[in-house]
Amino acid sequence: MIPPRHRKPNIVRVLWRWTGDTPHAVFRARTALHCALDQLGYDGEALDDAVLAASELVANALEHAPGPYEMRLRRVRAGMVCEVVDRDPRIPRVPDTSAGISFAPVPQMRGGGLDALLEVLSERGRGFHIVHQLTCGRWGFMARTHEGMKAAWMLIPDRQASR
Repeated sequence: MIPPRHRKPNIVRVLWRWTGDTPHAVFRARTALHCALDQLGYDGEALDDAVLAASELVANALEHAPGPYEMRLRRVRAGMVCEVVDRDPRIPRVPDTSAGISFAPVPQMRGGGLDALLEVLSERGRGFHIVHQLTCGRWGFMARTHEGMKAAWMLIPDRQASR
């Protein structure tokens, strides 16, 4: 393994490419990232958190944007940046990720019948909150409109910094 001070920043490695028709795409993306980070010396909670957060970004891309898709990894001074790239340059609306906001009851939804209950119990819309929590807020989107794509990115701190 190359010592951190000798690694070149901004060299992008494509870990995996897939389409919307690829079977088990989220699982396969998690496996690709897990193997890459394991080879780079990540382990334990830092590895598990990164893989789970990335799987949320992959699932979001598959559901809301056209492919083909790529998962990329590049070194920066603070660690590794994982990018999930899709072919839709529009940045999604990111919900407020303030503490406690994500699952707070909505007063106007009380007594609203079955539709209101189903919306409160919905599993949808929680992915960005999970990513935010697992990355300590070090994530976001970059539009590449001239290329017709965007990248959802997250920082995976150096293993030494994450301990």
